[in-house]
Amino acid sequence: MEVGTVAEIWRYAVKSMGGERLPATDIGTTGLPGDRAWAVRDEVRGGIRGAKKLPGLMQFQAAYPSSPAASGSSPATITLPNGSTANTADADINERLSAALDHAVSLWPLLPASAQDHYRRGAPDQEDLEQELRDMFGRQPGEPLPDLGLFPPELLEYESPPGTYFDAFPILLLSTASMESLRDTSDAVIDVRRFRPNFLLDIPGVSGFPEQAWRGRRLKLGDAVLNVTVECPRCVMTTHGFDDLPRDPGIMRTLVQEAGGNLGVYATVETPGRVTMGDSIELLD
Repeated sequence: MEVGTVAEIWRYAVKSMGGERLPATDIGTTGLPGDRAWAVRDEVRGGIRGAKKLPGLMQFQAAYPSSPAASGSSPATITLPNGSTANTADADINERLSAALDHAVSLWPLLPASAQDHYRRGAPDQEDLEQELRDMFGRQPGEPLPDLGLFPPELLEYESPPGTYFDAFPILLLSTASMESLRDTSDAVIDVRRFRPNFLLDIPGVSGFPEQAWRGRRLKLGDAVLNVTVECPRCVMTTHGFDDLPRDPGIMRTLVQEAGGNLGVYATVETPGRVTMGDSIELLD
């Protein structure tokens, strides 16, 4: 059953930095080539960190000067908040990132899954686990926390599935209908850049959050087939200010009230293939 078309395609060379829009992409078994192929390590508290802990990362932009390889970490260009640029291979890249963040970090390519210490979570900011989770997911007292039991169990110990820098799964899908539903119920500036999908899907003629009903179903985008795994529980990153977008904690209040704190769905890759803007989207079962 055809349900819509591919409206936008996004790739993020460095975890939590701004991404780049693409006219087309291949999807491999582990997602888009070059997507989240780099990440920063917190040299103060340890562990790979994203903007849940280092919100300043969202002030950076990252892009590939040429098409990245199908696997591994190809060289990328990083635009710093002051407008200057650096390359992931620069000898002083760690010093420049640390100075711009005012926090000691180092930039890392993907390492093998066997490098478990590299992917192990760093020290928490809070001794109280519930408060740590509320800070990460932007939840106020009384608001429900995400059901983390739906995610790979290794995420209790590791920042990401070892061998990757994804939060949980390689593909994130978001519909234009969900974006419109947020705009209808919130005064916030609802912009796709806040929510960092790989694919923004135009699903006409529906309201609410239609992709949340796709859990457990197979989805065909262009030539690729995806397995929709679980809704994406949103974190404090959606509320950060960056570029021309203001900081807005009210976004999380709306997400909790209207969508259970979720927005978009994660997916894994069943069949690799090519996807181009405007390609049809089909629910296969």
